[in-house]
Amino acid sequence: MIDDKHETEPKSEPKSDPNPSTPALQGDRLPSAPGRMVTRGLAQRFKRSEEPSEYPDERPQPSADHGLQVQDSALPFPVDEPLPEVVPSQGTKGLLTSVARSPEEELLQTRRVAGTPQPAQEGLLRVGTQLQGRYKILGVIGVGGMGAVYRAQDLRFPGVMRLCAVKEMINTASDRRVRDMITRNFEREAGILATLSHPAIPQVYDYFTEESRSYLVLEFVTGQDLEARVSASEGFFSEAQVVDWAAQLCDVLSFLHNHKPRPIIFRDLKPSNVMLDDQGRIRLVDFGIAKLFQSGEKGTMIGTEGYSPPEQYRGVSEPRGDLYALGATMHHLLSKQDPRLEPPFSFQERPIHKSNPTVSQELLSLVEKLLEYDVNARYGSAEELKRALLSLSSARRSASAKADTTRMLMTGGVKPIWRFACEDEVRGSVCVAGDLILVPSYDHNIYALDIDEGAFAWKYAAEGGIASSPALAGRLAVFGSTDRSVYAVEVQTGSLAWTAPTKGRIYSSPYIELGHVFIGSDDGSLYAFQLQSGGESWHYAANGAVRSRPVVDDHLVVFSCSQGIVYALTLGRDLKWQFRARRGILASPIAHENFVMVGSLDWYFYGLDRRSGWVGWKYRTNGPIASTAAVWEDLVIFGSADKSVYALQASDGRLVWRYETQGQVTGAVTVHQDTVYVGSVDGALYSIDARSGSLRWRYGTDGAITGAPQIANGVVYFGSSDHYVYALPA
Repeated sequence: MIDDKHETEPKSEPKSDPNPSTPALQGDRLPSAPGRMVTRGLAQRFKRSEEPSEYPDERPQPSADHGLQVQDSALPFPVDEPLPEVVPSQGTKGLLTSVARSPEEELLQTRRVAGTPQPAQEGLLRVGTQLQGRYKILGVIGVGGMGAVYRAQDLRFPGVMRLCAVKEMINTASDRRVRDMITRNFEREAGILATLSHPAIPQVYDYFTEESRSYLVLEFVTGQDLEARVSASEGFFSEAQVVDWAAQLCDVLSFLHNHKPRPIIFRDLKPSNVMLDDQGRIRLVDFGIAKLFQSGEKGTMIGTEGYSPPEQYRGVSEPRGDLYALGATMHHLLSKQDPRLEPPFSFQERPIHKSNPTVSQELLSLVEKLLEYDVNARYGSAEELKRALLSLSSARRSASAKADTTRMLMTGGVKPIWRFACEDEVRGSVCVAGDLILVPSYDHNIYALDIDEGAFAWKYAAEGGIASSPALAGRLAVFGSTDRSVYAVEVQTGSLAWTAPTKGRIYSSPYIELGHVFIGSDDGSLYAFQLQSGGESWHYAANGAVRSRPVVDDHLVVFSCSQGIVYALTLGRDLKWQFRARRGILASPIAHENFVMVGSLDWYFYGLDRRSGWVGWKYRTNGPIASTAAVWEDLVIFGSADKSVYALQASDGRLVWRYETQGQVTGAVTVHQDTVYVGSVDGALYSIDARSGSLRWRYGTDGAITGAPQIANGVVYFGSSDHYVYALPA
C-alpha cells in the first residue's frame, strides 16, 4: 500500500474479503482518489541510506536507543509484538538568530535584528517573493555576511498559515575554490540537520538552489535567544533557572555526541545560538559549523572567540569542547559578562561570584571544572555533566518544590463516593448505561454496577480478557475480547444477544453507526458487523493490527493500524485515502470540522485534511503518543508518554497550554463542560481547567489509569489497574 499523496514505493492492492457477494453498507459511495507520487524533498536530494520520507516535510529518524518507549503497563493492552523500526521525530515552530563574528562563521551565521521584520535592503528578497512556487517571503529575521534568514509561509497548505524559516546563502565568491568551500559548508549544515531528530533541534523541511543562492527551509521557532534574554533582563537569572537550561542543553549535546555512525560536534555553543521557545523549551540553532567527529582529526580553527575551547584554536574539535562552550555560556548567564569582550581563557580572572554573589559554591565549582584549560580535567561527557547538575542543591530544591505542590493538590479533599473491586485490572474505559456502569476487566468479565452506589448488578464472562471499551446502541452493549470474538449483551440483564468471530485478539473498541458495529482485530482487519444479528457485512485488511477505535464521519470510515497507517474508506470499503506516519499508531483517530486528528508513536500529533489525508499541520511532543484526543471548543487535547497533557488549536496545531503529570499519559482524554479529565501511569486521575491548563485536583490510586473517564450527573467514573472502579465528585 502507498500513501496516495506521498509514497514512492510500489503499490500493492489491499487484501480484502475475497467473496464478491459480501454485502456493502447502504450509503453514498465516494470514488477512490487516483494515486500520485511526489518525489521532491530533502531525503532524495541528499541520497541518504535511510528509508525515504513518507511525505516531503518528514525526515529519517534516529536510532531507537534515543527514543522514549511507552510502558506496557501504560496501555490498555500488552505490546506483544515489536513495533515498526522507526522512532521520534520533532516539531514546533521557529525563529533562527545568532551573532556573526569570525569570517568563517559569517559563511553560515546571521546576526540578530531587533524589532519587527525589516523592509527590503539591497540584495535581500522582497516581501511577497515566492521561492520554488511554494515559500512566500513574509519578512527578514536576520542578516549576515553571506545571506539572510527569512520568515516565510509554506503555500502548499493554503488552508492554514504554516510558517517556516528560510535560510539563504548568497555565493558571490570569485575564486572557484572559495565558492566550492562555501557551497560545501552550506550543504553540510543541511545534510547534518536532515539526519537529526531531537526536540531541541530545528527540523529541516527542504533544500534547494536558485541561481547563486542556496536555501535551507527549517521550522519556525517562536521565542527568544538567551543572549537577547540576558540583554533584556534587569537582574541576574536564578541559579535554578540556569541549571535547568544547562541540563536541557546536556540532553541535546548527549544526542549529538552519541550520533551514529560518527558523533557530531556543535562547535559554536553560545547564548545567541540557544533559543528559549514559547513553551519554555531550549532549542539549539545554527548548525553552520557543526561537524562529524573523527578522533585525531584536525582542521581549521572555527567558532566564536570567548566561547571556543583552547584546543579548537588549534583545529582540534571533540565532544568535551562543546562542554567548555557550555561552561562559558553558563558563566555569561550567571555573571552577565560577555566573554567576547574579554581576553580568551580569562574566566579564572573574572570569577562569577564577584559580579553575582548569590551563586552557590557548588555551582561555581561545576562551572570552573567545565572551563578547565586541560580537556582531560573537564567532565568526560554530557551525561556526566547532567548528573552533576541534577545533584546540585538548587536543582533538588526546585524538584522538591514541584513535588510539594503536587502533594498539596493531591490531598485537596477529593474523596470517592464509592469504589468497586474487580478480580483483575481495569484498563479499558467504563461506560455509562442509564442507571448502570459497565466495566470491562482483564478477569474476562463485563461488570454492571449500580451508578449511584456501585452495587453489583450482573456480570457476563467472555473466554478472554476484556480491554475493549463497551459501546451502547439501544438495548445492547457491544465489546471485544482477547478470545477473538465480538459480543453483544443485553444492557439490563447481561444475557447474550450474539457473538461474531474474528481471527485475532480484539483490543479495539467498537464504534456503532448506520446499524453496524465497526471494530478492529489483531488479525489486521477492520470489521463491519450488523448490529442486530452480528452478521459480517464486510472486512478490510490493513497492514497491521487494528487496536484503535474507528470513527465514521461524513460517509467515511476512518481507522488506524499498528504499522502507522491511517485509512479512510467509503461505506462500501473502497479506499479513499491513507496516510503513513513514521511509526505505529495506537491512538484512535477523531474527526473535527475539516480534520482527522490522531497521535503516533513517532511523537507527532497530526491534523490531516479530512478530504485528502494531507498533513494540514502537525505538532511534536517529547514522547510517543498513544492517547486518544478529545475536542473542546476549538482545542484538541491529548496526552503523551512524555508525561504531559497538551491542548492545541484544532485549526492550526498551535500550542495553547501544556500540563505535566508525574507519569506517562496514554489513556484517552475526556472533557466535560470546561474540565479535562485524564488518567496517568502515575496512578492519578487529573482534573484540569480546559481553558488555562491549570490543575483543579488530582486523585491518586494504586495503579495506572489507561481508560477514558466517564462523567454523568456530576460524577466521574473510571477504572484503574489496581482492580478498582471509582466514582468521584466531578
